[in-house]
Amino acid sequence: MNAFPWGAFALNLGWAAAAALGVMLVTFLAALRLGLHRIVDVAWGLGFTAVAVVTCAASAGTGDPGRRVLVTVLTALWGTRLAVHIARRGRGHGEDPRYEKLLAGAPGNRNLYALRMVYLLQGALVWLVSLPVQAAQYVPGPMTAVAVAGTALWVLGFLFESVGDAQLARFKADPANKGKIMDRGLWRWTRHPNYFGDFCVWWGLFLLTCDSTAAVAVSVVSPLVMSVLLIRGSGKRLLEQHMAGRPGYAEYVARTSGFFPLPPR
Repeated sequence: MNAFPWGAFALNLGWAAAAALGVMLVTFLAALRLGLHRIVDVAWGLGFTAVAVVTCAASAGTGDPGRRVLVTVLTALWGTRLAVHIARRGRGHGEDPRYEKLLAGAPGNRNLYALRMVYLLQGALVWLVSLPVQAAQYVPGPMTAVAVAGTALWVLGFLFESVGDAQLARFKADPANKGKIMDRGLWRWTRHPNYFGDFCVWWGLFLLTCDSTAAVAVSVVSPLVMSVLLIRGSGKRLLEQHMAGRPGYAEYVARTSGFFPLPPR
């Protein structure tokens, strides 16, 4: 088996950073025009798609062609679906309360503060979290059973996230459910099927690097960071703080798993 192409991968890190930064800067300009910084959430998924496509182009002639195409398609599917879902969910709404709160205490120019603390930070996270996507493109040799298992885990996560989001959207669209807690479908098994789905997606993509020790070494930080973000960072923890005071939520918490799907108690 050929050695991991460190020189080509190092150059790719720069191309990936440029792709993530480019998406965030374009989104920042659009946000200034619209007066809404919430659209950066749409750019999150698009940033990963851009990194995957740019990395696939940059890695031409290296790595395994089948793995390169697979990881690019999987990442683009995940990122594009997420971006479309968030765009639809936010249509017709004003600024996100999270960004209103952040920018209320901004020192100096609010927009420049948003550029630093929201757009550039998310761009850096896209670059960091996408390391398995980048590294997998350069893994030499054909895919093994580990890569197949990673693809299966990605499929599980993608379906879990997509179905969970669709179920919640239908629930919210029914006026009879206003003020109620969603506890049906996948939401009976976990309070966060969308975040659990993301968790599976990124560990699945990481497994696509596991046919190379070098690729594992440079990318294992990614699923670990994503797991922390989903469980302890801006995902589960913040959402549950926001939901805590709603009628019926404490009962829902008592009978429903916090993250990993389990039968209702």
